[in-house]
Amino acid sequence: MQNQHPPRHRRRRIGFAVGTPLALIAGGVLAYGTAFGVFGDEARPRAGAATVPADASAAVAAMQPGWNLGNSLDAVPDETAWGQPRTTKALLKEVRAQGFKSVRVPVTWSDHQGAAPGHTIDAAYLSRVKEVVDWALAEGLYVIIDVHHDSWQWTKAMATDHDKVLARFEATWNQIASTFRDAPAQLVFESINEPQFDHADAARKAELLDELNTVFHRIVRTSGGGNENRLLMLPTEVCTPDPQLMRHLAATIKSLNDPRLIATVHYYGYWPFSVNNAGVTRFDATVEANLTKTFKDINDTFVDQGIPVVMGEYGLLGFDHGPGAVERGEMLKYFEAFGHAARTNKVTTTLWDNGAFYDRKALKWKDAGLFRQISSSWTTRSGTASSATVFVPKSGPLKDRTLTLDPNGATFKSLKQGTTTLVKDRDYTLTGNNLTLKATTLTRLAGDRSPGVNATLHAAFSTGVPWRIQVRTYEKPLQANAAGTSDTYAIPTHFRGDVLATMESTYADGTAAGPLDWTPYQQFNTTFAPDYTQNTINLTPAYLKTLKDGQRVKLTFHFWSGTTTTYYVTRSGETVSGSTS
Repeated sequence: MQNQHPPRHRRRRIGFAVGTPLALIAGGVLAYGTAFGVFGDEARPRAGAATVPADASAAVAAMQPGWNLGNSLDAVPDETAWGQPRTTKALLKEVRAQGFKSVRVPVTWSDHQGAAPGHTIDAAYLSRVKEVVDWALAEGLYVIIDVHHDSWQWTKAMATDHDKVLARFEATWNQIASTFRDAPAQLVFESINEPQFDHADAARKAELLDELNTVFHRIVRTSGGGNENRLLMLPTEVCTPDPQLMRHLAATIKSLNDPRLIATVHYYGYWPFSVNNAGVTRFDATVEANLTKTFKDINDTFVDQGIPVVMGEYGLLGFDHGPGAVERGEMLKYFEAFGHAARTNKVTTTLWDNGAFYDRKALKWKDAGLFRQISSSWTTRSGTASSATVFVPKSGPLKDRTLTLDPNGATFKSLKQGTTTLVKDRDYTLTGNNLTLKATTLTRLAGDRSPGVNATLHAAFSTGVPWRIQVRTYEKPLQANAAGTSDTYAIPTHFRGDVLATMESTYADGTAAGPLDWTPYQQFNTTFAPDYTQNTINLTPAYLKTLKDGQRVKLTFHFWSGTTTTYYVTRSGETVSGSTS
């Protein structure tokens, strides 16, 4: 369905001569604010909006924290094509109310441009982008706009089609710069999202990215108005925080000799943990070390050298693919540590949200507890523990269970169930950081031991968000034989209170079976996914169609209780059969 765009706004074009005092430009480009008035009250600047500091590092600090309007104006071919509703002024008002200081508005221009040589951007689309930007600016938010999925749609061909790609890139940014030349200084331009280049070696890729960033800088700086001093963001290749790629970008920034430049990278964590493959299900020492090193490299390469950094996207890739890929407690630990690392290394962060975090129709967080942890990490640390769940068996006497606390510099204060404070030495003991729930307490909390969560506790610390501990009853899951096809196959599974962690897949000789041939542990949600409502584990076509025809595959399902089950599947042509033995 074709989007309905609002009529293009009329506005005055007000430029600034060379030598205009920076304070006037950095103060919000007052003339543009006056121009807002001809659009009506919905675009009027927010009263008391802060001015933009003249120092770029201070300005970037003022942008913390940030949020991405993902899968909207970057969606292909139009704003609602990827499942998100049309962006509203009310949404941006709520984003500001949640404590965000900046919003990144990814924009894909490809499907809204004419042919060469002009590559004219559709007036209605440009007007729509401007409308969303103006709404965000009116709320007092910093706003980042970019050239987004164009990076893999056409700029990636630059190595083999250099002149045409460069001409289109120049045409695109000439039009964007002209449209927003008089916008307040709170508007930031980002040259290109996750730039990539086919058919080029590392050295050539570095040259091409340097050329794009340099051309972008020249176009914006010579377009007049507020663009003469606007904050500009330049990315590494694919926005990867690799030390060598960051050094290349630092060299480009230094060569431009412009104090209003920002470096940008993205970070989605240690990849096997981020997507749940290779058996990496926990926020362990390896995952944490990767996070710590990444931020240290960012700090050493940019921040300590006077180059401010906006992490334009962060999150966990598995979370975007659906629930369950990253266990909630392990995810909370990741975001807690991430916020601390960003804060101590002076990196402004912009949460990637494609609709997974914030419900843009209901205007509320899908997981309010997760957002509390994320937002708390902007200012302080929170205590965590070795697990967020204590699994208790369905039958038999219960035993004491110990969790290891990680206070993260805070002090343990109390353990509560709702408003009831549990009593130390009666209900639990605390020896160092070992929190032990007594068998009598677990027996009481588990009640009749119905499968699933029986009780929820909260361990409070001197700072941050209390750590939630669920008491969950389980029995070993039961599975049954089933037949299906390589397009649709589900293993009947009665979970009986347990929760799936990961899946191993091997042939008879022990080699990996599935799209990942370097590890038997296949990727959560993209190859297999539990459906707790329907009592099935679904194997995806992306997994099944990679299996060798006629060869039996052993599946080992690992559950968070520590239990495992074994299942066997065989693909014969398009038919799939499965059994428990």
